[in-house]
Amino acid sequence: MGSRSVEIKALDREYKESVMRYVLSEWGGPIVTRGNIISIYNLQGFIAMYNGELIGAVLYEIKNGDCEIVVLYSLKESKGSGTTLINTVLEVARSNACKRVWLITMNDNTHAIRFYQRRGFSLKAVHINAFDATRELKGLPMDGDILGIDDIPIKHEFEFEVVL
Repeated sequence: MGSRSVEIKALDREYKESVMRYVLSEWGGPIVTRGNIISIYNLQGFIAMYNGELIGAVLYEIKNGDCEIVVLYSLKESKGSGTTLINTVLEVARSNACKRVWLITMNDNTHAIRFYQRRGFSLKAVHINAFDATRELKGLPMDGDILGIDDIPIKHEFEFEVVL
């Protein structure tokens, strides 16, 4: 059986609902970055297909000359879908004369932190205790820690960017 490469397609009606369902099941609604509620249904995006199967997606927003990657996920590691999705958004950002592409990940997501740095993103800022605003906007309990990946308390937003 020969291997196939990842195919990237613009997010369309055929896959939009399944992407939205997955994002809401994994991140919960609403999506919040830098204290702002983002409606994922209004975002542009791309999907990654591998052997006819949806294996990842990226949702982004271009605003004020910046491009924010709001959601990036890959369901199958080591297929190149995450890298290819990021590169596709970088191309779109360049063609729209954006100054930078940026994203937020939480302090517990050490896998993503390494992933973004290996793909040319630099740490722009650490927003200390920014998750408090997210908890408030999402109506999550404010007392005690919420544990994330590897039981790391979720507290801070790490902002990464690629300057174009």
